[in-house]
Amino acid sequence: MAKRTKPKIPHYKRKRHRPLVTRIFGWIVKVIVGFVLISVLWVLAYKYVNPPITANMLVDIIGGRGATRDWMPITKLDHDMVDAAIAGEDGKFCSHHGFDFQAIENAMKNNASGGRIRGGSTISQQTAKNVFLWNGGGYVRKGFEAWFTFLIEHIWGKRRIMEVYLNVAETGIGTYGVNAGSLRYFGHDASAMTATEAARIAAVLPLPKERGAIAPKGFTRRYGNIILAREPGIAAGGYDSCIYKGYAPPQKKAPPPVTKAPRPLPGAEYESAKPLATEPSYVPEPAPAPENQSQPAVEPPANPAETVNAFTNT
Repeated sequence: MAKRTKPKIPHYKRKRHRPLVTRIFGWIVKVIVGFVLISVLWVLAYKYVNPPITANMLVDIIGGRGATRDWMPITKLDHDMVDAAIAGEDGKFCSHHGFDFQAIENAMKNNASGGRIRGGSTISQQTAKNVFLWNGGGYVRKGFEAWFTFLIEHIWGKRRIMEVYLNVAETGIGTYGVNAGSLRYFGHDASAMTATEAARIAAVLPLPKERGAIAPKGFTRRYGNIILAREPGIAAGGYDSCIYKGYAPPQKKAPPPVTKAPRPLPGAEYESAKPLATEPSYVPEPAPAPENQSQPAVEPPANPAETVNAFTNT
């Protein structure tokens, strides 16, 4: 007679639960790794694909102001516009790696002393903010801005950074990019601009919703004069060399004659600009001078890399 054996009862081990602190730490690591991977892929994609929309554009669209942009590659953008942007926003653009620590330190000292608020953001930082982030947000947004600045400096390179910056920077209410700005203010695209027109738009960049490139006054006029005086020194001193290294700058063309009013774009109703045909020419604002002596309105700085940071976006 066969010996009966008892069936084996499967033994289930109780799952050991990890401590809550360990689980939270694991989640944090996963979030950080996921963010790093997604952000790197995002930046890599925009190296080849033009950003379709930004947070600032969405805000304008939701607010009913619209968002108009006419993308123009760096190969067609007027050389004067590139130099005006460097002269007005970031004279050390080609020599830093995304951050101008001296400008940041100076801005912090000035702000701490209660002076006029100044920003130390470079063009690279502004591009990172405009493309991937949003305005405001304090130190949290600044932290993300630093990370994306690091990525675009190492993945895009200077030429692509400048191209994207000049196509996403706000140049007026509901207007994005210098090409859309040129169409709005001057009635022609940004492939052929005068040095004066480029200086006007560069002077608007720090506060585009409060400044206009047509008949500028006050600080905007003075700032435009400074940029206009610095423009020749940018190319002559090689401060734009990283943009055109290995490439020939676009051939200088004369702007076409304006036979009709500038193209109306979203947000034009918010501004009190006169038609271009009736506006006074953009001449340097005279500076006080001793009697019987003349003095230029703006003296070009000894070093064109020294830029005016007043009212710069942060």
